[in-house]
Amino acid sequence: MLELGHVERLELRSVWASEPHDFTPWLAKTENLERLGNTIGMDLVTDQIEKGVGPFSADILCKNTLDDSWVVIENQIEKTDHTHLGQVLTYAAGLDASTVIWIAARFTDEHRAAIDWLNKNTTDNIQFFGVEIEILKIGSSLPAPQFMVVANPNDWSRNVSATARRSQSGEMNDTQKLQLGFWSGLSEYLAENTAFQLRSPRPQGWADFSLGKTNTLLRLSISTQARKLAAGVYLYDNMKPFFEDLTQHKTEMESMLGYSLIWENDPSKQTAVIKVEKTLDLSNEASWKEGFVWFSERLSDINKVFRPLMKG
Repeated sequence: MLELGHVERLELRSVWASEPHDFTPWLAKTENLERLGNTIGMDLVTDQIEKGVGPFSADILCKNTLDDSWVVIENQIEKTDHTHLGQVLTYAAGLDASTVIWIAARFTDEHRAAIDWLNKNTTDNIQFFGVEIEILKIGSSLPAPQFMVVANPNDWSRNVSATARRSQSGEMNDTQKLQLGFWSGLSEYLAENTAFQLRSPRPQGWADFSLGKTNTLLRLSISTQARKLAAGVYLYDNMKPFFEDLTQHKTEMESMLGYSLIWENDPSKQTAVIKVEKTLDLSNEASWKEGFVWFSERLSDINKVFRPLMKG
């Protein structure tokens, strides 16, 4: 019979004795922010530790590179308290943050309800997350951190409500309904089969994912009229000149990917694009699964080849 191990939960202070001197520097490291970002569906890059806000200081100020928005992280390696709730609100206002992430060993019911209330009663321009962290160990294994979202903005509910209103009022045409259906299906497929997340599908022709660099996106797009899918890297503003550097590695990158890319850098446009395309009749819903599989593969291999270059 297979012998099973016993999961042991460790006290956070047995790993990080000090919140500001141990836990915050640990979390600010790239690989650990990436772990947190994967949990909530963002790509986080540290901007500053202990960012001053009047007489106070936010633990970590970072960027969500997908939309270049500010994210404030407030840490607490004990259960939540009113002091930190006040700090969360102070930092959100003082730093004009779009996202606030409050991390603690345990959230009380009152503070979880407070996060839910903030998400319900603030605008869609700001979102609050309550995240618990625990340390697990099996036998003699190394301690392993685990993030768990316990309170979050109900983006899906907001999106469904808004979509229902548009549909009932006739604001969505047939193409938009098809687009929303396809992206919703892709979102479910990615959640079940990959580590990628497509949050809040919308009735539009594209969906964006971060590559870890501001003004750089991995974009998926669909064209019902041209019967075509596309997946590629989009370089904006200060990143557009980087296109020429990438062309120097064209042969190497295409060899790693196993297929040729379309390279477009029109001087009259603000964006340079490196992409691959696939023909698919999106009007036939039976073909969508083929598109889901193709997009998930492109997300994986394009991300693997281009992300290290963007962060280099």
